[in-house]
Amino acid sequence: MDLTATTSQLASTLADTVRLLPAKMYDPVLAGVLITADRDGVLVRGTDRERGVRLRCAATVHADGQVLVPAKPLAETLRALDAPQVRLVVEGARLAVRVPGARFALPLLEADLHPGVAEPPARAGEVDGPEFASLLSVVASVASRDDALPMLTGVRLRGGPNRPLSMVATDRYRLAIASLPWTGESEVDAMVPASLLVEAAKQAASAERVALHVDGDRAGLVWGDSGIVTSLLASTLPDERKLLPTTVDATVTVDADALAGAVRRVGLFSEGHQVVQLDLGDGDIRVHGGGQQVGEAEEHVKAEITGGRPSPAYQVRYLSDALKAFAGQQVTMAVQPGHRGTMFTSDGRLQYLVVPIRAQA
Repeated sequence: MDLTATTSQLASTLADTVRLLPAKMYDPVLAGVLITADRDGVLVRGTDRERGVRLRCAATVHADGQVLVPAKPLAETLRALDAPQVRLVVEGARLAVRVPGARFALPLLEADLHPGVAEPPARAGEVDGPEFASLLSVVASVASRDDALPMLTGVRLRGGPNRPLSMVATDRYRLAIASLPWTGESEVDAMVPASLLVEAAKQAASAERVALHVDGDRAGLVWGDSGIVTSLLASTLPDERKLLPTTVDATVTVDADALAGAVRRVGLFSEGHQVVQLDLGDGDIRVHGGGQQVGEAEEHVKAEITGGRPSPAYQVRYLSDALKAFAGQQVTMAVQPGHRGTMFTSDGRLQYLVVPIRAQA
């Protein structure tokens, strides 16, 4: 195998492959990455048996071939280079990484012992790449990171031939729901690990179209000659429609950026659980917070308010994350009575529910 590639592109491909796979793998074969050089460039593949990654990178191939080399050392070597072009060439039992004035050599692993990277399951449909990545990044950020509650660490993907594709995630204190049109070819209802989806969506964001592949055990995203496949989570989320607002105490329409700025500044004067309170008035929202040790702050933000005049309180982090999802837009807040969650919406594609702090106590 012998190829020349743009250093930054190849380094990015290797870094993405490493990031999409588990950080620790004790099997040296699985800790390796398969590099295949062919007429289409270079294909980088890796797996831990639960998930498989394949990413394509442009390259000038001087001699076809395939090698298995340690993934992280290669990724770190490429990242450290500042030469614009890099050459990878097999030299005996080593893969040489060559740039002008320097040579680095990595040991070749037994490629015949590698299980290979499984092909994705049957195709279920196709979505717009940038829109999918944008909405998914918001939804997946809401998922729990507590592995003790695996059902909360995933994103539920659901759709069909005559229905839009919906994405749902929650950590019990927040809930995000997004929907987007797609060319659905079959019914889909799958729980996919959120952390993997976020990274995969980043890679697919530049693709015009992204195909979703799903069966009873696995799900995959495929764009061009690149893709990722993963095992599904065993459990799923309850029906999110039961959590949508049914009785609304007050409806607020406000500039998301203006309210986010006020929350950020007032939040500097909160302590403990980092809470701010929103007092809904006639034509504005009074954002206030404080404590004995840090002092107090308040700021007024213009808003259109109908209904009652409740004063819900939220954790600064959760409220800021919700408003960030609607940056640059007018956001509508449906405030439910008591301690039920507040739903944030804008154009209908994204719904983001935040539970008031008192409901979390």
